Amino acid sequence: MVTAVKICGITRVEDGLAAAYAGAHAIGLVFHPASPRSVTLERAREIVQRLPPFVTAVALFVNPDPETVHAVLREVDVQLLQFHGDEPPQFCGQFDTAYIKAVRMAPGTDLLQYAARYQGAKALLLDAFNNSVYGGSGHVFDWRTVPRALPLPLVLAGGLTVQNVAQAVRTVRPWAVDVSSGVEREKGIKDPDQIAAFIRGARDADV
Repeated sequence: MVTAVKICGITRVEDGLAAAYAGAHAIGLVFHPASPRSVTLERAREIVQRLPPFVTAVALFVNPDPETVHAVLREVDVQLLQFHGDEPPQFCGQFDTAYIKAVRMAPGTDLLQYAARYQGAKALLLDAFNNSVYGGSGHVFDWRTVPRALPLPLVLAGGLTVQNVAQAVRTVRPWAVDVSSGVEREKGIKDPDQIAAFIRGARDADV
């Protein structure tokens, strides 16, 4: 199996293109005003319009109101929603658009129970738990806590870098890996060389 790669927190057209040309399967656009990687509708639309075919555009939200999600769906051609806050299943499933649900891996998190609760999700995205931020913290959680058999595909996030992505893939064998701060020159600005090296690391671990 080829591990899919998502480059999240894209804020510039050139970074979206760098991700696509390096072989990323998806890019993430953050619609959470508190994030340093947040984008406007206008900027998101420009990024998505410039993407080549077969690269999925994912819209990321943290505890949004429904109109915020509807506004993005009206204005930006995204194919997948990512809910990164405390949104219940009924909220996530109301937009007639496929979604993935992030799980912040606090001690004692029961992923089997989580998967049963969010059975309408396309995947669970596993991220490090941090009291102060919803994702993008650059922290790693203990990959050994991830059970081998889950009824939903797993997307592994949280502190992934060029240096550790191969080990992460070999340890967890996720459907996909998701990186943001781990391939940045500064917050919100990606490094094309790090993007390419990250994707190569994930590919090498597939062998």
